[in-house]
Amino acid sequence: MEKGPLAGLRVLEMGQLIAGPLAARMMADFGAEVIKIEPRQGDPLRTWGLPSEAGSLWSLVQARNKRCITLDLKKPKAKEVVQRLVQTCDVVIENFRPGKLEEWGLGYEELKAVNPKLIMVRISGYGQTGPYRERPGFGNIAESMGGIRYLTGYPDRPPVRVGLAIGDEIAALHAVIGTLLALKRCGRTGKGQVVDVALTESVFNLLEGILPEYGKYGVIRERTGNILSVAAPSNMYLSKDDKWIAIGANGDGIFRRFTALMGKSELATDPRFLDNPARVAHVQELDEIISAWVRGLDAQETLAKLEKAGVPCGPVYSIADIAADPQFQARGMIREFFDPRIGKMLMPGVVPILSDTPGQIRWAGPGIGADNEVIYKELLGLSSEQYEAFQKEELI
Repeated sequence: MEKGPLAGLRVLEMGQLIAGPLAARMMADFGAEVIKIEPRQGDPLRTWGLPSEAGSLWSLVQARNKRCITLDLKKPKAKEVVQRLVQTCDVVIENFRPGKLEEWGLGYEELKAVNPKLIMVRISGYGQTGPYRERPGFGNIAESMGGIRYLTGYPDRPPVRVGLAIGDEIAALHAVIGTLLALKRCGRTGKGQVVDVALTESVFNLLEGILPEYGKYGVIRERTGNILSVAAPSNMYLSKDDKWIAIGANGDGIFRRFTALMGKSELATDPRFLDNPARVAHVQELDEIISAWVRGLDAQETLAKLEKAGVPCGPVYSIADIAADPQFQARGMIREFFDPRIGKMLMPGVVPILSDTPGQIRWAGPGIGADNEVIYKELLGLSSEQYEAFQKEELI
């Protein structure tokens, strides 16, 4: 197998928790050498979620394929250490509050002075500029101010969160995209640059046509529960055996097949449901008809009929359902992985799948400072005496 597409790229990660480390993990999955700097007590994510003998199971995924070292960035000596590391790196990823690295003498201008080709990926709540730049920004705030929480839930109930750290994770995806764009340009010009990723803007970037709709017509899209406000039918329906099924029959041709399957072909020519705008306008009436049909059948029977008729559908899965599903298994999304510290564990596969240079899971997240000796002695050339001095000073 060929090496990953990012083989030869060295990334220095100075982030904690979710957004920055997730961006670095995705690069590590595709062959980049990622050196993760943690405080001496470790990334807080090591204690988030269900624990294991090697730290939280989430952290074993988040730090997989990385080399982990400790360094107290607040101490003056850390500046020299980081600068020496940066000389060997192509990318730095950080997600501190804007201005924090500058306080430590580790801003982009200082690091660019030792490596003009450096790409610095900066992830924060609001970005590196603007009146809110110095505010602390967590994912839940970004989801709220970026617009997604206003739209999530039912119109007669308060906004709700998605069941994941979606704001941080969307920002991580934008950070990876920005890094690849900057690397492409650096390959042409030899120049580095800053990739400035704001959590709020990353969420905002997914708001479809909501801004132009407001600008042109003054329309503010509101919460609609499970109803898709721009297409119908597209909802979840409860089966006879109390299982939820998602159905998307909003294309005109699909809708005709769906109505024939239900034994209600006349609905396809009913003026209320003749085309998508009409179906959206009468979605509650339509959903009542579909709900009654689905409620009369078991889930497996419903899904089999829909699949045979070519109507997009699927069950609403829990993680147990996902782990047992043959499609996820066939695509390598459910990996059984052995870690010597905890034994067998399930590890999510690498996305996207590349035909010639797919990503790989080489190891689970290492322990705190597991790679200190290798990085400090072999990469930076510290003598045993210098290394021991760093330990005594509690620098590493």
